[in-house]
Amino acid sequence: QVQLVESGGGLVQAGGSLRLSCVASGRTFSSMGWFRQAPGKERERVAAISWRAVTTYYAYYADSVKGRFTMSRDNAKNTVYLQMNSLKPEDTAVYYCAASEKSTSMPQDHWGQGTQVTVSS
Repeated sequence: QVQLVESGGGLVQAGGSLRLSCVASGRTFSSMGWFRQAPGKERERVAAISWRAVTTYYAYYADSVKGRFTMSRDNAKNTVYLQMNSLKPEDTAVYYCAASEKSTSMPQDHWGQGTQVTVSS
């Protein structure tokens, strides 16, 4: 059974930082990503990585988060992270972890339950 469990969301002031975590289990994944959905908006891809063995060979960041967000992974813990710095009110959304067994720039085969991030101005 595939499980993606996110944590780390919360309320933070503009300019602050949060680190989201996603623990994956049940399958061997080759790609994972972070997506977000704000009220009244479509879900958007924030960051994604693909790898073979220990080498990350693809990384994507949305233009709106480049230079502020960093996605990383810990193979030993089957965990990916999203370090979010210099947060802005427009980053407020539910953040979802997603994964795929395939090497893809849009890993969307499996989803976590989401974690709320709220940035106050």
